[in-house]
Formats: sequence, structure tokens, C-alpha cells
Amino acid sequence: MALSPADVRAAFPDARGYVAACTAGIPTRATRAAVREDLDALPDPVRYAAVAERCRASFADLVGVAAESVALGAQTSAMVSLLAASLPDDAVVLCPDGEFSSLVLPFVHAGRGITVRTVPLEALAASIEPSDTMVAFSIVQSATGAVADADAIVAAARAHGVRTLCDATQAIGWMPVAAGAFDALVCHAYKWLCAPRGVAFLALSEDLAATIMPRQAGWYAGSDPWASCYGTAATLAASARRFDVSPAWQAFVGAEPALALFADADATALRDEVTGLAAALRERLDLPQPARATPIVTWRDGDGADVVRLREAGIVASSRAGNARVALHVFNDLRDVDDIALTLGR
Repeated sequence: MALSPADVRAAFPDARGYVAACTAGIPTRATRAAVREDLDALPDPVRYAAVAERCRASFADLVGVAAESVALGAQTSAMVSLLAASLPDDAVVLCPDGEFSSLVLPFVHAGRGITVRTVPLEALAASIEPSDTMVAFSIVQSATGAVADADAIVAAARAHGVRTLCDATQAIGWMPVAAGAFDALVCHAYKWLCAPRGVAFLALSEDLAATIMPRQAGWYAGSDPWASCYGTAATLAASARRFDVSPAWQAFVGAEPALALFADADATALRDEVTGLAAALRERLDLPQPARATPIVTWRDGDGADVVRLREAGIVASSRAGNARVALHVFNDLRDVDDIALTLGR
């Protein structure tokens, strides 16, 4: 039976006042214990490799694909750069206005005549043209928490023969996401999945993977990594493992229990739980409810005064693009909603 939100919440220490999962998640008790235990153990690359493979499997379960289609990395920008380097010369990439830099800058600076054009998020699907090569978007926008109409974007892209790249960093961990809907999906796990920073994933469709050169191949990309440590004759993995970089061992040790926790959770129930908290906060703050529910609550705070007030009250929020930004995750509850509203005089 899938874990309920209450089950998942019980895996965390009391986090009252921390409402910034969109900046970085907090570690579970099991993650803390795993990292401490690893610090007391002798380094063992074979053990670390097994940990990394279990992380790959948990992420694959989370997004509904086979583990063979998932590559391991450390940052989304590096994985997007791999995709950008494999686009044809003079490619056109369509992105939302104000998209997170790690998703757009690899294309902006790819050279070879590649251009990036942007449109408002709500117009993304309608703006896809046959002359576009790829549409790249975050399913949940970092600056505002807005949720993209992924179904409409994917349908329009397929109708025009355009590739899709989805950044799910601000989504996976609170909402169900099916990686198979996209040609490529990237996710850094240190936010809503509450893993240590340095654990990222790239899920690829088989036909897109066939077009990508393994430009960052190292020993861990070999079909047998332990036989790929020296020389030029190594055979790369036939699966998406050929796009792996060598995992940051300690980060993956901490990530393993967190990824397993969310892979075992009822993703729909988690979504309902956290978006319900956010809806309650918007009601208290007299903010409009979005068309598509999101646990990220933002409002204009150009001088940052509201975020300062929250922090002075011991509430950790964030400020992005002139917005005050609050993220309500499974380790939060209605006490946080009350604390925020009372601090802001609502």
C-alpha cells in the first residue's frame, strides 16, 4: 500500500517555520542517519555504485519509466547542456518568458546558430511552430509556482514534430509526473525530493537518446564501469547509462532513503495535501487561487519587506524575481499557514 501524506510527514523532523522547499528540501531522519553512518564507514566504491543504482531505480519508479532510460548527473544545467550540444545547427528552442536560467542558458550559449525564442507560459502550446526544434519548459515555474499545461504543450509539439524537454525539479516530490510523456525530462532532487544537492536525473526517450553524443562520457558510462577505468577501448553502456557522470557518492547515500520514501508515497494524495495547504494560505492572504493548483504561493514584494518580516519571525521563505515565495511541502502543516498569516497581519 502506498504511503499516505501522514506516513511521509512522519519521516521528517519537526520543520515548523521552514516554508522553502522550492529553494531546498530538508533531510529526512533516514537521510541524516545514512550520511552519518557513511562518514563513520570506510569508503567503498562498490557499495556506492550499488547505492547509485538504487537511486536510479527509485527515480524511475517515481516517473514511471524503466531504469534503463534514466541517466545520473549532478546538476540539471549540465544535463541540458548535453542536449543542447546534440541539437542541429540553427535549431530553434522555444521557452517560456522568465524561465529558470539552468534550462535556457545552455541553449542561449550553445553557438552554432541555435536561437531561443520566448513567449508567455500560458501561450506556450499555441506558439509552437513546425520550424521549432524543441520546446523546453519547467512544468512548475520557479519564480511564480505556476503550473504549465503540459498535456497541451506535448500535444502541440507532437502535432508539429517538435521535441519536448521538461524540467520537473519544482514538481517531482509533490505532484505525479510521467516522464514518458516527454522526449526528455530533467530533475535535480534537492528540492521537493529532499535529497542532498548533487543528485540529478535525466530521463530520455529511446529515439532522442539515439541522437545524443555521450560528450561527457567517463569511466562510469562504460558498460562495465570497473573495466572502463583506463585507456581508449571502453565500450559504453547501451542504455541511458552511457550519459552518466560519476555520481557524487556521499550525496547519493543521503538521497537513497529520500527517493525511496517518495517513490513509495501516494503522489496524488501528496499533491492534494500540499496544494490544500497553499490554498488555505492564499485564502488567509486574500490572494487569487491559480487555475492549476500549486503548493508555491507568491505575491509581489518588490522591496523584500514581507520576506524580511517572515524571517524575523523565524519563518524561512524566499524572494525571487520581485516576489515573496512560500512553498508548503509535506513536512508543513496548518500551523505554518497560521504563522505566516499572523506575521503578515492577516
